Amino acid sequence: MRAICLLPLLGVLGSVALTRAGAPSDFYLHDGDRVVFYGDSITEQRLYTTFVETYVATRFPERQVMFFTSGWGGDRVTGGRGGNIDLRLRRDVFAHRPTVMTIMLGMNDGAYGAFDRGLFDAYRQGYEHIVDSVKRNAPAVRMTLLQPSPFDDVTRPPDVERGYNSVLVRYGRFVAKLAERQGLRVADLNTPVVGALKKARSADPELSTKIIPDRIHPDGAGQLLMAEALLKSWNAPALVTAVEIDGTNGRVVKAEATKVRGVKDGRGIWRWTQEDAALPMPVDLKDPVLALVVTSSDFMQALNQQPLKVTGLRAERYRLLIDLIDVGVFSREQLAEGINLAVLPTPMAKQAHEVHMQTVQRSTAHFTRWRSVEMPLANSWNPKVRHALPDLLAGLEEDEEEVVKHQRTTAQPKMRRYILTPE
Repeated sequence: MRAICLLPLLGVLGSVALTRAGAPSDFYLHDGDRVVFYGDSITEQRLYTTFVETYVATRFPERQVMFFTSGWGGDRVTGGRGGNIDLRLRRDVFAHRPTVMTIMLGMNDGAYGAFDRGLFDAYRQGYEHIVDSVKRNAPAVRMTLLQPSPFDDVTRPPDVERGYNSVLVRYGRFVAKLAERQGLRVADLNTPVVGALKKARSADPELSTKIIPDRIHPDGAGQLLMAEALLKSWNAPALVTAVEIDGTNGRVVKAEATKVRGVKDGRGIWRWTQEDAALPMPVDLKDPVLALVVTSSDFMQALNQQPLKVTGLRAERYRLLIDLIDVGVFSREQLAEGINLAVLPTPMAKQAHEVHMQTVQRSTAHFTRWRSVEMPLANSWNPKVRHALPDLLAGLEEDEEEVVKHQRTTAQPKMRRYILTPE
């Protein structure tokens, strides 16, 4: 599994407009929630799932939310190699005592061909059975239905008439109607990815083919957009922090989601400290595919805004240091308009990257325990193995819990020292 860390591409993103989303109090996930991601191999990749987990850990470090990924390659609404759907739900969903569940199925159900009424009816009936089963066996679970992510008919010619993605779009319309009928949340993981594919293809036709390399399984860049779509459906806020300082008198005009203290002007060199409430979402914009996707989408505007504005400065250009780390040089006009720290190589971005690495470690530990230990040994012919399995799984779960503790500790924001010095 390839981990992705999110850091800067100032030349492309330095002038991104600064926008805001809903207030953090509106966010769908609450302290103590237990989230199960259910699906096929696209979920099993553990990419959009870990991006969502890292976003929650960095944006809401005070909330303790647990995540479980229960994707299995080849699955349809009836189940697959991991067992039939009722077994899958009982073993891989209900056993985790979820309070929140997402469901994404459909890529395999359409059989990669032209629309077939029989296959669609099986999908419809199977999906309705899943929703009914969850409501019956775990009535308190809050479900979010995910419209299937796309088959890439954009960067390469379609293989079937009208393209296989048109079939998935039709399946997705059913999912949206089912969610409306059942009073559930829905997230469209198809339309925004297709939109980004079209823009990326116009910008770089060859590189755009790497967003969904095999046309089915999005790489990290494509799954970042899938995570964005899900987070948007959950009212995820765009804002990390927002600071505005008046450089004529040192007055703090704005300080949202942060505490700004000790603003001082020492012969034109401005200094202050910040204690933020959150960290930015880490994004490795040195990765060319990821950079292409970000510039072909609204990810930064929608989920990663950390504006710093300093007005009334006298010098033409200033260098920004945070904890003595060189963040960049900016013109007086750029600082007056506002720079987005979330796209820059700040100590906060580095800290957020460490959180994401621990998210990946935790996700890998959970997946290994489930698929490499629990599943192979559960039906062992050796009674001693079956007898020892519960203790073995409990020990592995304790190890995973230790990783979670480190992740949450790492996600706690630190006091940072800012220096803005004339060039």
